[in-house]
Amino acid sequence: MGRAFVHVILGGGVAAGYAALEFARRGGYSRGELCIISEETVAPYERPALSKGYLLPEGAACLPGFHTCVGANDELLTAKWYKENGIELVLGTKVITADVRMKTLLTATGETISYKNLIIATGARALKLEEFGISGSDASNICYLRNLDDADKLVNVMKSCPGGNAVVIGGGYIGMECAAALVTNRIKVTMVFPESHCMARLFTPKIAEYYENYYTSKGVTFVKGTVLTSFEKDSTGKVTSVILKDGKHLPADMVVVGIGIRASTGLFEGQLLMEQGGIKVNGQMLTSDGSVYAVGDVAAFPIKLFDGVIRRLEHVDSARRTARHAVAAILEPSKTKDIDYLPFFYSRVFTLSWQFYGNNTGEVVHFGDFTNSSPRFGAYWVDKSRIRGAFLEGGSREEYEAISNVVRRKAKVINIAELEKQGLMFAIQESQKDLPDGGLALGEKPTYVWHATAGVIAAASIAAFGYWYGRKRRRW
Repeated sequence: MGRAFVHVILGGGVAAGYAALEFARRGGYSRGELCIISEETVAPYERPALSKGYLLPEGAACLPGFHTCVGANDELLTAKWYKENGIELVLGTKVITADVRMKTLLTATGETISYKNLIIATGARALKLEEFGISGSDASNICYLRNLDDADKLVNVMKSCPGGNAVVIGGGYIGMECAAALVTNRIKVTMVFPESHCMARLFTPKIAEYYENYYTSKGVTFVKGTVLTSFEKDSTGKVTSVILKDGKHLPADMVVVGIGIRASTGLFEGQLLMEQGGIKVNGQMLTSDGSVYAVGDVAAFPIKLFDGVIRRLEHVDSARRTARHAVAAILEPSKTKDIDYLPFFYSRVFTLSWQFYGNNTGEVVHFGDFTNSSPRFGAYWVDKSRIRGAFLEGGSREEYEAISNVVRRKAKVINIAELEKQGLMFAIQESQKDLPDGGLALGEKPTYVWHATAGVIAAASIAAFGYWYGRKRRRW
């Protein structure tokens, strides 16, 4: 038993939806030639909604309102859209083996699916406590957050302990955004992480201090520089407290774990070249096999801005952009230049909103007001007298676009003290100069403009997600 397709997208996350839309717009297939294989039972959706609007106590986000590609202010791709556009959704289906040489995929039900071109969009999975030698994460009140099922469990656990205590393990993206959602649900939050400050891979101590103080004002308690070692449980197996390395016990009605992700490369290890924990691709998102492409969290690709250094980026924007680029390379290879991606990260919690571009290496130059309740501050990273990265909290669309411009052009810095004095004005003035060719795929907007627009639109606040995506939660 088997089926054959010209194009197969393996994985049903954000990247799959954006790849499908790009195929449909470019008209590079006939009805029945393109499919998406996904373990999830719903069409691709915008995962950022899961840690924002989906967790609202009232007016929560609901499907079909946050299917891709609304996160980029684009079309809403419901199951009906895929049917109308001749794209087959193979949902609730797990692929257990892949044979790159034979161009086949074998599903758990025994079906063989063959392809001419394969786009690997398998994303990443959440790291589990067991991988760090800690058992017991199967307890009913321990939650992870990676997919819709995880989000449903988190919502149900929150509802079961109104006014209770939550311990959030991890101080990165998921930890920070889930902590904000828990506070919104009137749950007392303690965050535990081993680093000296939150978002340690990106934030400077000064930037982190602002956000930690803001969270503290909302009732969040930070326990830094330590890790959990075990749990106390009641007779039903539910966690009642988290035990830390120093022996301290934290009361817990629920635990949320956000300790990182690992790229889902297992099906292709030993068949494709790997790097940076992901599948190595070139500037066309093409792997070491001429018929296989990789996009999103699973892809390690060259960053022109970093002189071609290979990076694997774990963010929704990279998933959207690399997916679109891979489709362009498949359908119009002679017209598609190598991807010229500007690394971009953003988040929005409570009333705060920040964007970061580039690389956080070099000397840090902070600017702006870190004390205002309506903040507007940022930082530049300067290396060899050039801007390598930029961060801004509380900016307008035009201001975010300005800081992205100075990073892309590697703006020259004559005097560090003067840069600190000028602050955001430096980026605004530099952005008015002519920009170099960005090496874009056919029909794409300049990267920095798309980023600034997408960041303002897609990094919506928790409340905005609730309004934008709907007022009644649909359970699946």
